[in-house]
Parts: sequence; structure tokens; C-alpha cells
Amino acid sequence: MSKDFDSAFKALRAILERQASTLSVSDDGPRRYCLDAPIGPATLKSWGGKAKRTTIPVAWAEVGKAYVSFHLMGLEAVAASISPELKARLQGKTCFNFTAPDRELFEQLEAVTARSIAALRKAGYCA
Repeated sequence: MSKDFDSAFKALRAILERQASTLSVSDDGPRRYCLDAPIGPATLKSWGGKAKRTTIPVAWAEVGKAYVSFHLMGLEAVAASISPELKARLQGKTCFNFTAPDRELFEQLEAVTARSIAALRKAGYCA
């Protein structure tokens, strides 16, 4: 498999940028792009009623040594709907790894990203 980290990162970043209108960008660099959301009542409850900070990260892309990772909090709520091909890229519960762009998988990932963020909001973890 070829390693085209720059192109993969740019494409994954573009997915996140299309979600940025309803979130805040907390990290915008050449190797990491992160979206945050204000904490919701479920997050506050899980923290024992005391806010640890005002926002939580909901999605980010980051260039690593061996791959470009795409982290998506809220993925568990929609994981049953992802294709086996996309699921093969899943590492752990919330992280997909890529070494090069994959148009078909990135199109799927874009839809999964929107559903995951919506699920976080619906569950009250973010506003």
C-alpha cells in the first residue's frame, strides 16, 4: 500500500471542515485538525457535575508516523451502520487509519461523521 499521508490528511481535513460550521476549530495545523463542541448535560453529569473544561473534542485528523488517523467520538452510536470495508480501517472504538486517500471510503466516512456528531448531540454529550 502506498503512503500518501499529505493527500489523505487533506481529504480527511476537508471532511471535518464541512462540519466546522456548527463546531469550533481547536487545532488547525499542517499535521492536526480538531473540532470541538461545547459540553452538554451528559458530559457534565459524567464529570460529576463539575465542568473540567468548556468544550470537548468531537472529531480530528492527525498525521502520525505510520498512518493518518481520523478520530470520531460518537462512532459507537452509529458503528452498526458502517460498511465492512470502512470497519476494516477501524482501530479501537473511535479511530480509523489511512495511508492514502480512498474516495469511496472517505465518502462513507463523511456520512458517518455527520451521523456521529448528531448522535453526540442527541445523547447530550455536546451542544
